[in-house]
Amino acid sequence: MKSTGSARRRHLPTSPFKPPPAAPPAKVFEAEDRVTHDKYGLGRVVEVHDGHSVLVDFGTQKIKVLAPYTKLFKL
Repeated sequence: MKSTGSARRRHLPTSPFKPPPAAPPAKVFEAEDRVTHDKYGLGRVVEVHDGHSVLVDFGTQKIKVLAPYTKLFKL
C-alpha cells in the first residue's frame, strides 16, 4: 500500500524519538489591520475572504494574498 504523505503519524509515548513539532497557529487577519509583506512592503487589509485570502492595499496597488500568508505579517 502506498502512502500519500498527507497523513501524520501518531507519536507513541514509549518512542525514543522526540515528537514532531506542533504546527504553528494559522494567521488570522481582519479588515483594517496594518500589515507588511516581504515583497510589497507596508499595507492595510481591505477585505478578508473566509480565511482563504486577503485583499491588501499597498498604496500603489491592491494585491490578493492567498493563505497560508507566509510572507504577510501583522504589525
